[in-house]
Amino acid sequence: MSLGLVFSPITLATNTLNVYTYDAFASDWGPGPKIKANFEKECACVVNFVALDSSVGILSRAQLEGKSSQADVLLGLDLNLMEAAKQTGLLANHSVETSAVTVSGGWNDKTFVPFDQGHFAFIYNSETLQNPPSSLEEVVDNQDLRVIYQDPRTSTPGLGLLLWMKSVYGDHSADAWERLAGHTVTVTKGWSDAYGLFLKGEADVVLSYTTSPAYHIIAEGDDKYKAASATEGLYPQIEVAAMMKDAPNPALAKRFMQFILQPGFQSVVATGNWMLPVVELEEELPAAFDDALKPVKSLVLPAADVAQNRKVWIDEWLEATTR
Repeated sequence: MSLGLVFSPITLATNTLNVYTYDAFASDWGPGPKIKANFEKECACVVNFVALDSSVGILSRAQLEGKSSQADVLLGLDLNLMEAAKQTGLLANHSVETSAVTVSGGWNDKTFVPFDQGHFAFIYNSETLQNPPSSLEEVVDNQDLRVIYQDPRTSTPGLGLLLWMKSVYGDHSADAWERLAGHTVTVTKGWSDAYGLFLKGEADVVLSYTTSPAYHIIAEGDDKYKAASATEGLYPQIEVAAMMKDAPNPALAKRFMQFILQPGFQSVVATGNWMLPVVELEEELPAAFDDALKPVKSLVLPAADVAQNRKVWIDEWLEATTR
């Protein structure tokens, strides 16, 4: 989790790996610096993170630049953007052995390598909210509950909520969005702005991740922040990386893709990106992660359906929340 922005200009040196990622990943207090250092120790190269304002922005930037992009690797897309990213024709197969990946159902995708996983959840302050919601329905219908979430057009958590709502409410999603709009404080462009406003007391709940409380426990020694349960089930996020078909440094890109599932990357995920790793590690995770909310059910819409309907569902959200 990050409240800052780091931007590195594109570097064209032959021993430089250009990685497009989101700002929280590349920030000084994100996982980027440690992962950069760990990879540079073994690659005799320089890792250059080009930090964009959101995960959706990573894909948009790559699409805008097309084959002329200087990106070697896109790092920070997720399950819900994979199909759209594949359809650009800009991505290469990775040839990474993924049998050790621990995500539900395993992993056999030839284009993307997962690097962390978790579930979306609404976070609340247990000292100020005595009766937290126990379902998505309560978040939607409790008009006294001040809510902040992210824009599904620009944010992967926002898109995650869009799909969570669709998976729970189906054809009745527009009505649910309209009810939620009645007590929504604001909809932010990205995660950092939303979480920052929540920490300032501007909302009762904010859309984030089930692992967010672990950050407060480990980094701040504060256990008042909790993830609200949802009887309907939670929507998962698996973040992924892919290499560009026309990568300026394909050898480095391939090597980095292999590195993603190695300890030098995966050991940084939990307390760097505050998500769960995607492979088993020798060292146990900090105890705070044992308390992370476990979903009663994972709600996942088919990737093809998401790719086909994303624009329609976003338009539905936009119309319903601006009535």
